[in-house]
Amino acid sequence: MLNPVWLQTFTMAAASSSFTEAGRQLGLTQSSVSDHIRRLEQTVGRRLFVRDTHSLALTPDGEGLLVHARLILEAHARAEAQFSGTRLRGRVRFGTSDDLAMGPLPDMLAAFRSQHPEVELEITIGLTSELYALLDQGKLDLLVGKRRSGEARGHSMFSTPMLWLTRPETQVDLSQPLPLILLPEPSITRAATLQTLGRSGHHWRIVCTSGSHAGCMAAARGGLGLSVLPQHLASRDLCEPTNHASLPALPDIEYVALTARRLSRPADTLFQILMDSRLRRN
Repeated sequence: MLNPVWLQTFTMAAASSSFTEAGRQLGLTQSSVSDHIRRLEQTVGRRLFVRDTHSLALTPDGEGLLVHARLILEAHARAEAQFSGTRLRGRVRFGTSDDLAMGPLPDMLAAFRSQHPEVELEITIGLTSELYALLDQGKLDLLVGKRRSGEARGHSMFSTPMLWLTRPETQVDLSQPLPLILLPEPSITRAATLQTLGRSGHHWRIVCTSGSHAGCMAAARGGLGLSVLPQHLASRDLCEPTNHASLPALPDIEYVALTARRLSRPADTLFQILMDSRLRRN
């Protein structure tokens, strides 16, 4: 058996200029370091270091063992962390919009669930404006939603393009007002869409209003008109019109995370995982 204490001493010695320096880093005497290395060399039956009064170098066998030593110590640390720490328990009241629930959010939540299976997630899906109100009322611990252009509230996670989406092979008649399928007021996506059309001079008419992105998607797939949705909701049966280049360019939409003023440990842990997922996504 390769004693992890000896392996820890060995890896420190390999990174040091002398056994004395390794001992100083580990809080050991020089003789203790020498003893650990001697025992390790006896165990593997190989010489691991070449030493003189001025230098310390690994032998080829020492270099080979160093690779295994690091892997063993990493595995040892993971095992200790799993069984020595207290298991996270509790409940997190989490809010999100349905466009995120149908997009990247499940992977983010899966990372949290796999690490903390005993935490209960209470998920509320709604329009971002509704979720903001619930957070301010103390009914949510954490939410992920959209942020209006120019607002500073929240921790930025990522931005994604918004697209004009409708049923496949649709060509929009630009001589007529654009038939729009939108979320109700005070939707951030709705406001951005109408502002874009107002600046471009295009005429429009609202043919369908749905309280969810899923409803907007169903109406668009049914051929009722154009919906404006984040890029990750485009699919084989919901795509840009064939003449989309003639439509005004839409702005990107920014997603942010917001937290209650005081977070429980489970809620703060979920928040950290979400922000780490943001970094990997970027």
